[in-house]
Amino acid sequence: MDKERVKKLVRELIIELGEDPTREGLRDTPSRIADMYGEIFAGYDTDSELSVQFSEDSDVVVARNIQFYSMCEHHMLPFFGKIHIAYSPNGRVFGISKLVRLVEKFSKRLQIQERLTKNIADELYAQGVKGVVVLADAEHLCMKMRGVRNDAMLSSSAYRGIYENKEEKESIMALIRRQPANNPL
Repeated sequence: MDKERVKKLVRELIIELGEDPTREGLRDTPSRIADMYGEIFAGYDTDSELSVQFSEDSDVVVARNIQFYSMCEHHMLPFFGKIHIAYSPNGRVFGISKLVRLVEKFSKRLQIQERLTKNIADELYAQGVKGVVVLADAEHLCMKMRGVRNDAMLSSSAYRGIYENKEEKESIMALIRRQPANNPL
């Protein structure tokens, strides 16, 4: 991303909105926004590092409540929530940080929730696991603060491999949605 160009474009947008980009409160805004965009759109230049795996035989691994923030590609407003990932290893497991990095890789882009869910499942399944389930629950500011102005949340899911089977799907969904005994949530 060319930060200098972004700063110029933001300055022009400020003018188009009817503001003075030289006034005290807006003077550094183009630079702040360019820095922010570098951070929130870092997913275009991120490697998920899923090649780092550990030999371990396990039936199912579930990572719940991976927090994410993304930007709606239609209105460039945030959507955010939690992603839950379950996978059935094939003799190798991923470190939990690798799953978080995978979520960040795809969420830090202009995105829609349905594609985000699919991208995560596809990349994880491509690593040779037996099956993958990805569930995403999110709030969308493009719906909350404009348009219909509604607080509805969106849930999306993607199933790969053995979890495409109805019985396996039902079993893994119950496991993902089950709250751990020591978690009051």
